[in-house]
Amino acid sequence: MSAASRRGDVFLVSLEPGVGSEIRKTQPCLIVSPDELNQHLRTVIVAPMTTGGHGYPFRVACRFQGRDGFVVLDQVRTVDSRRLVRRVGRLSPAAIVKSLGILQEMFAE
Repeated sequence: MSAASRRGDVFLVSLEPGVGSEIRKTQPCLIVSPDELNQHLRTVIVAPMTTGGHGYPFRVACRFQGRDGFVVLDQVRTVDSRRLVRRVGRLSPAAIVKSLGILQEMFAE
């Protein structure tokens, strides 16, 4: 992964092949893994972003590149950095903070 990419960046990520209800195709994804991991591992943890779907409790409403959508935190996955096609921007600070807060809730006891 590029040294310039970091938590909060949005990349187009190739999610093929998908199985069952997983999001598939090349999709914008929010990098949620910590920068320290991103600098030392060949994998990153991402949350897909979508303009479709519904506002479930584990999805963060956001606006990105002029479109309303959601960060789909219920489909977080680890991908090899070779799946990162290109950086397309950065999510708003408020949406990043909200996404990380929901992930803390999801994985807390």
